[in-house]
Amino acid sequence: MRKIIETQRAPGAIGPYVQGVDLGSLLFTSGQIPVCPQTGAVAENVADQARQSLENVKAIVESAGLKVGDIVKTTVFITDLNDFSTINQVYQQFFDAHQAIYPTRSCVQVARLPKDVKLEIEAIAVRDA
Repeated sequence: MRKIIETQRAPGAIGPYVQGVDLGSLLFTSGQIPVCPQTGAVAENVADQARQSLENVKAIVESAGLKVGDIVKTTVFITDLNDFSTINQVYQQFFDAHQAIYPTRSCVQVARLPKDVKLEIEAIAVRDA
């Protein structure tokens, strides 16, 4: 069973992809850049961008009937590794606020991201049987 996940609480796809795919036991989100879905605005500072990207991931996860605690893997793409500690603080606060176990994570520096944002976050969540 494959179900496409779409929500107005996260930015729409800016290319030929979907926000998320629910396979029944697994949910895969597309990378979420820090665009506010209501306004289209992007914050200037990396902490606010990290919060928005995580909120966008959360919106997709919740649209599939899951919660932040169901996220088991994230990949974080950042344009400047000097922002790593700031992003880590926001990331930790986000998962702590949702009383979630920290997921596994990869973090890589990339040359550039869509809309020249500072980071992008994608996630995999699991639905317990």
